[in-house]
Formats: sequence, structure tokens, C-alpha cells
Amino acid sequence: MSNPATVASPRTVANKSEKPALLGAIRMALEIESPAVRHNTQAFNSGRYLATAAIPDYDRLKDQARATKEAAIARLPELLATLEASVKGNGGNFFLAKTGEEAARYITKVCTDHQARLVVKGKSMTSEEVHLNLHLEAAGIEVAETDLAEFILQIADEQPSHLIGPAIHYSRERITALFKKRFQTDLPLDTGEELTRFAREMLRQKFLNADAGISGANFITADTGSIVLVESEGNIRLTSQLPPLHIAIAGVEKVLPKREDLAPFIELIAPSATGQGLASYTSVLTPPMQAAPALSDSPVQREFHLVLVDNGRLQMREDPVLHEALYCIRCGACLNSCANFQTVGGHAFGGETYSGGIGGSWEAGTRGLLNARFSELCTGCSRCVMQCPVRIDIPWLNSNLRERINECDLEKSGSILEKAAAAQFHAKAPLPKIFFGRYDLFGKWGSRLAPLSNWINNLPITRALMERLVGVDRRRQLPPFASTTLSSAARRLSPSKASSCRGKAALFPDIFTNYGSPERGLAAIEVLRSVGIDLVLTEVSADGRASLSQGLIKTAQQQAQRTSELLLKYIREGREIIVVEPSALAMLRLDYRRFLPHDVFEEIRAHSFEAVEYLWRILQERQLNAADFFSAFRHPLGTRLFYHSHCQQKTIGAAAPTEEMLRAVGFDVATSGVECCGMAGSFGYKKDFYDLSMGVGEDLFNQVRATEAEGERRTLVATGTSCQEQLHAGLQRKVFHPMELLAAIRATAEI
Repeated sequence: MSNPATVASPRTVANKSEKPALLGAIRMALEIESPAVRHNTQAFNSGRYLATAAIPDYDRLKDQARATKEAAIARLPELLATLEASVKGNGGNFFLAKTGEEAARYITKVCTDHQARLVVKGKSMTSEEVHLNLHLEAAGIEVAETDLAEFILQIADEQPSHLIGPAIHYSRERITALFKKRFQTDLPLDTGEELTRFAREMLRQKFLNADAGISGANFITADTGSIVLVESEGNIRLTSQLPPLHIAIAGVEKVLPKREDLAPFIELIAPSATGQGLASYTSVLTPPMQAAPALSDSPVQREFHLVLVDNGRLQMREDPVLHEALYCIRCGACLNSCANFQTVGGHAFGGETYSGGIGGSWEAGTRGLLNARFSELCTGCSRCVMQCPVRIDIPWLNSNLRERINECDLEKSGSILEKAAAAQFHAKAPLPKIFFGRYDLFGKWGSRLAPLSNWINNLPITRALMERLVGVDRRRQLPPFASTTLSSAARRLSPSKASSCRGKAALFPDIFTNYGSPERGLAAIEVLRSVGIDLVLTEVSADGRASLSQGLIKTAQQQAQRTSELLLKYIREGREIIVVEPSALAMLRLDYRRFLPHDVFEEIRAHSFEAVEYLWRILQERQLNAADFFSAFRHPLGTRLFYHSHCQQKTIGAAAPTEEMLRAVGFDVATSGVECCGMAGSFGYKKDFYDLSMGVGEDLFNQVRATEAEGERRTLVATGTSCQEQLHAGLQRKVFHPMELLAAIRATAEI
């Protein structure tokens, strides 16, 4: 491992508008910061699952919070006028800054007018956004960051790497080494308690001597001019109440209509952020308070300034897509539930100020589109979607950013070849995006030409060209194209001989299964027909998943419309739609709401099922014992399994039935606890992200090894194509689809 002292400060690589800077940040994070980031984010993530599960009306609160934010952003100009009147009516000062520079200049002038020499400051992402500390220090004012994590970063001269845990990338050992070097102390500082005590002693004098306090604001109510401060350490409460001058800085999106609107947000923010039922300190202040400042011997009156920052937000409000980012309450749940963020943190998966999947929209809105290039690290796995307390569809935001960046890159630096390919495929995107986004075409011709196409694909010269032209990492083994597709093989099967019909269904041969893994589809056909399902095969159609993942949104929409017309024909014949590939099912049940009329989407969503999910549903509805059809003890590989469910399958609620089914037939099932395997479809194939993909996968590989540490091997089972490829790459073992296990049991029973 490199000496951290030889690595550039993350502040010097913060602007990742160019790809080399982004890749350098990923390498730095994997080498130095990954262990601490992984440990801390996963601890937050586990706590959040426990805390939100204990909220009896969790979904209702989320709906209420979402509706409030939608209304607030829609009425924002009106609310800003109301808020200004409220603040001034309370005796405070109000300033609306159009730019970050304007906000920083105003605050600096207020401090210099009061001859402030020392400012104590609470954690505020907005102050980071406007570079407030630099302006104050340039005016000769000392700024003391009082949040422990921000105190650490101020010493290290680094930018925050997380919305609520700014120093989440620091291990305790690194903090000890930093303090000892910076303060030349002989104190041991070997525990968290010792480090905290040391920092507290230093900061106490700052609080007592401060001339002004600067805080952010989690929420602001227009009707009363109240601000809400949510924290874990109590330092923000001191910042806002000890000095005679208090300045609060926040983005305009923090404004809510009225004080009564605070309830759902206060209930949601702490569980979502840190896994606490309620934050250690939650302050609702209506400044300036009437009492004199604490510890003051003089009757000096308090002074309060509320500085609201536009800096692109009002323009975001008019954007048909990015306006949704303004609903964000900065809890960090999306960061903590993101497997890529868990592995590299915000210095790689982040911009100059904002990080994680949600950070792309904020960097694009406040600094410019190309500053959101790091949003490429959002794989669209969707694990953040259900975790967001205001239901922001972050993958959709990032798909749109990708589309816009694609067009910009093609126009700015696209080669003649890339522009010709873009014209041919009617997609304004660089060649690599078209290659990964149009798997339907490459799969179709690859299968037609197999096995020749597979032989050519694995030639060293071919792999070198693919890496150079379309960015496919030569270290990643390419799955072969099927010489016999699912649609072709299914036509050769004998008709079902079921004596009774237990359900009518149509299997949709998604392009990943049809051209790459037909054995999964064939197993599903055999199993479903064997238990009495009247099953037919639909025509092949690209559902849009591959195109959407690359930001080819117009192509994805066209594919969604064609596929919906196809599937509706079978639904209206009284058949349910069965899908083998979870990412394709997630398109039908989640993403199609962006592309189809509401009634059409709802009809498709309600009638689409994952293969094992549908089988389990049929058995449950008809009160059939799964063990009468399947017995794990007849499986040739034994009963011990390790099961990994696809990330999007979990998001749409289709994962649990598979585990229940496998246990019901007698398998001893160990399940993975990762949010995503790291492969994420095409992501793990890309040269730029191969190392990150495998870094994420290490968690999954280690979980498999742990379950086998004191016993025999377990059969590896995964539902997603890319999950199977990742497990195979990391462990060099065959990986099965659950339907393949059940088909093998049925075959053994018939023998």
C-alpha cells in the first residue's frame, strides 16, 4: 500500500469533469480509503434497516414527506417571499443569494462588519458548496469547524466524502496518526474516546471565544421563520446559541410551507441517516432568540442572518427531470445502500461538494453538467430507490445525466467512427455506450454466427481491439453467445402433458436469457409445465434495460413501447407474464412507469412475475405442498446452497419467494447480505470500472467463503445473469439459476 502522504489530497482531484481524474480518484480510494468507507457505510446501512423496520407507518410517512416536498418546490417563489417576511418580522435579517460567490461575500461582510476574528461553524454542505471558509480566511477570520469529522478534515485539508459522515473514509488509526503529526502530542489517542476528548478540549475554547457562529439548516419553515438543526454531537446547538451573531446558510430547497410540516421529516431523517430513532440533538429555533447569549456578561442583543442560496437551484426547479433532486433531505441513505459507494466513498463517487448517486444531479445543477461525470458510477442497481425517505428515483436522474453527458461527449470529442455509429443507431452517444446499450443486436448476430463469433471474441487481438474501441476489459471473461437461442430451443420441446391446468402464463424470452443463457429459460419452461402451468413463449423483444443503463433513453422508450404492445396481447388472453432475468422484470414493474401511460404500466406491472416467484405463488394459492413436487434430497449436488438474489429483484419485492421456495423443498440455504454483487450488467465489463467491480464483489466472495469455512462446499445459486458471471469470476465455480436446480430435481424424480 502506498504511503498516504504521497497521494494527492482529495481536494486536488475533486473536479472530476474529465475521465482521468475520475479513474485516479477510484484508484486512490480503492488503495487507501476503501476499508474504512466499507466498514462505516455498512454500519450505517444495517442500522437504518433496523430503525426503519421499527417505524409502524414508514411508507405513509414517506408518502407524506414526498407530497410536502413536491408542494414546497412547486410553490417555492411564494414560500421564499413568505419566509423573508417571517424572518424580518422576528427581528432577523434575510438574504437570498443568486450565486455561491454572492452568498460567501455577504456572510464575509457581515462578519467583518462585526469585527469577528473567530467563527465557530457547524457542518454545512451548502457552505462547502460556496467555498465559505476560503472567503472568511481570506478576510483574516479564523474558522473553526466544530463537527468532529469536519474538524478532522480541516486539519487534513480534505473535502468531505459523505453527506452526514464527512470523514467516513478515515479509520481510527489514520485519525490518530493525523492528530499526532499535526499537534505534536505524546498523548496515546489510541481509542475513539481519547480522540474525542482531545478534540473536545481544543474546541471548547473556540466556542467560548467565538465572535460568530455559522450553521446550516436541515429544514426551514416559511410561516414562522424557524430553522431545524439535526445533529449527533451538540456542537451545532452551541454554534447557534453561544455567540451573539448567528448566521444560517442553506439552499432554497430546504424551505417547507409551515411548521406543522416538520413532523414526518423529523421522524424520518435520523433513522434514514444514522439508524437512530431520533437524532441525539434536534433543535427547532426561531431566531433571533430574546435571551442574551449564554455565558455573556453584557446585555448584548442577538443578531441573526438567514442566507438562502440559489446557485442553480431555481433553474433545476424548471428542469423536467432534475427538479426531483430538490426533494433530497440530505440523509445519506442512498449513499449507504450503494455497493459502489460502500467500496470507494465520496472522494471517488462524488464531485467537488456532493457525492453518491444523488450527488450527480446536485453537481450538474450547481456547477455544470460535466462535473457530474462521476454519476457514471451509479449502476442503476436501484437499491437506493426504496431507501430514500422522499422516494427520489436516483437511477432515473443518473440515466438522464448520462444521456446529456453522452451527447456532450459525442459533440465535443467523438471520432468520425463514433459519430457514424451514432447516426446508424439513432443514438447520440459514444461508441462504447452504443455497444453496451444495444445488446439486442449484438446478441442476435452473435448467436446466429456462433460458435464462430465466440471463437473470434476470445482471440487476444479481438480482446485488445474491444478494450481499445469499446472499453471491454480484457481481464473479464466474455460469456458465449448461445448457438441455439431460447426461442429456437423452445420450439423443439414437446407440448405440455399436464392433466390439469393450474395457471396460464407466457414466458417472455428477454434478450439476456434468449441469447446468452437459454438453459435458464428452458429449465423454467420444464418446471412450470411439470406442475400444470399452461405455458407459451412470447416473441423476443428488447425490453430496454441495456439501452437505459447507457443513457440511451429514447431507444429504451421505443423498446418499452414495442415490448408493452407484445405483452399486453398475452395478458389480455388471460395469461401472466413470466420473466427469468430480474433486471428485465424490474423494467416491467418499475422503470416502465417512465415510458408508458399510467394505466398500461399498471396493467403490465400487475401481471408480471419472476419465474420462481410465480411458481411459489401458484403453489401457495392452490395450497399445494412444494415438497410433493420437489425434494432437495434428490438433487445430485446435495442440499447445501449459497443463494444470491439480484439487486433489482430485491427492490421490486421478487427475491424473498425464491428463498422461501428453496427452503420449502428442503435446501439448506445461506443467503448473501450484499446490496449488489458489483457486476451490475455491463458495468463490470468496462475497463474503467473492472477493479471497482471486483472490489465490490469481494464482499460477496468472502461471504461464500465464510459459509464454507467449517463444512463442505455449497452449490452457488444466483438469479441474475450478471450475478452468475460475477460469482464465477471471483470463485471460478459453476453458478446455477434456481430453476435449474428445480428442473434437475424433477428430472431425477422422473428417472
